[in-house]
Amino acid sequence: MEAPPLKTTVDASPRHRQLEDTLDRIGVTGAHRQIGAMVLLGVFFDALEQNAVGLVGPVLQESWGTTAAELGFLNTITFTAAALGRLTTGIIGDKMGRRTMLTVNLLLFSLGALICAFAPVYAVVAVGRFIVGFGLGGEIAIAVTMMSEFFAARHRGTAVGIINVTAGGLGNMLAPGFGVLVFTFFSGPDRWRWLFGMLAVPALLVLFYRRYVPETPRYLLSRGKVDEANLVLNKLASGRLRGRPEKPQQFITAVESGEKVVAERNRLRDVFMGTLRRRTLSLGVAVCMSYGAQISILSLMPTILVAQGHSITKSLLFTLVMQAGSLVGALVASTAARYVPRKVVFTVAAGLGCAAAFCFGFLADGVALILILGAAVNCCIITLNTTIWIFAPEQFPTRVRAFGTSIILALGSLAGGLTPMLAGAAFDAYGMAGMFTLIGMLFVGLAVSVQFPPETFGRSMEETAEESAAQPAEESAAQPAEESVTEPAGQPADDTTGSTR
Repeated sequence: MEAPPLKTTVDASPRHRQLEDTLDRIGVTGAHRQIGAMVLLGVFFDALEQNAVGLVGPVLQESWGTTAAELGFLNTITFTAAALGRLTTGIIGDKMGRRTMLTVNLLLFSLGALICAFAPVYAVVAVGRFIVGFGLGGEIAIAVTMMSEFFAARHRGTAVGIINVTAGGLGNMLAPGFGVLVFTFFSGPDRWRWLFGMLAVPALLVLFYRRYVPETPRYLLSRGKVDEANLVLNKLASGRLRGRPEKPQQFITAVESGEKVVAERNRLRDVFMGTLRRRTLSLGVAVCMSYGAQISILSLMPTILVAQGHSITKSLLFTLVMQAGSLVGALVASTAARYVPRKVVFTVAAGLGCAAAFCFGFLADGVALILILGAAVNCCIITLNTTIWIFAPEQFPTRVRAFGTSIILALGSLAGGLTPMLAGAAFDAYGMAGMFTLIGMLFVGLAVSVQFPPETFGRSMEETAEESAAQPAEESAAQPAEESVTEPAGQPADDTTGSTR
């Protein structure tokens, strides 16, 4: 079934209604595709960086005698730093804009990769991974936010979903192949350095292309920059990002004189208040379950296969086959985003993932079953992760969207750093059955937690924001009242949610 017709709330301000209608009329142009390509190129290398410790783990053990605990710590420090990077990027992204943080985060994880490549001792590798994680986390959070803001409701889910087709799908699937390629061309105990070094070079090239990525029109409008928002909309409509449109249109007109609005401020604490608090907590729990399962498998599977007697090369190839499920999962989620409500996708994927995890833990006693069931588990995990990336930005108004999204993804990063230690302990104590029973329980927790936020399928972002602005009477009474202001004609207020009173 096609997505339902766009329903725009009657309470949204005129300029926000105009923006939603304009994006809907423009559809998807060549400019959208150029923006998407530049963003996706960056997140692809993010995915390779995310897999790097798992790829070099067996080689580091061989050359430096690195213990499993030390490898686990590299993952922990990477994903802890990713959480900090996401929070910092979310704060700056809401205060100063989305596009600036793309370049900053890209530079950071490229610098971290180079530090790892030239590290003389384990401690320096740990420092490099911290820097990598900081940039890595911010990159994904701001990419998800930007892609959600460039598209109308009927294209938004698919556009955000394609990020994980590139990162969680292609990136995770091709990462083991990248490791095999590097280790084929470079031999010796230091061949892991070449892997880190090569991750920095392509990422730096993306900086050239990102000069042409504009700020999102939603963010510009939320800051009262109507002329700049109109310029970006004209570029989107023309299909070209370079230069100025020859015959610009005035898509967003001045607010009618006399309209009274509440002047909304950029208050980050709002994501922990009222209805937004429930959304933040519910999706925070969900992403912890999903990321914990994903990173446990990514970081432990090559080492587990080596422990079972397979060579490093064969273990990476087996992991590549299993990661093919990630690409399928990302494609399923991005396609379903256009036709199926978000909560239906969550519930079905979590149920199938739980079944696949239990089957893996108790039935996967041969190579064929390991590959098939491993691919099935990865497919369900990435379906869930992608849908979370789609769902999270839709829950927050523009003024705190980057921060709200980054909070949720930061919690996922923390879980990604901690859960592999629990999964590793379960594997040491109870084998594959223990590890994948834990993963199956994570799917159950996710299925429950995603039922609490509101469904956003087919709805404008401003409509969902209006729901979040409606505070319970007793909570509103306990807070200082904002002062209503009357806007002169042609002077848009800094009304970041588009609410009226």
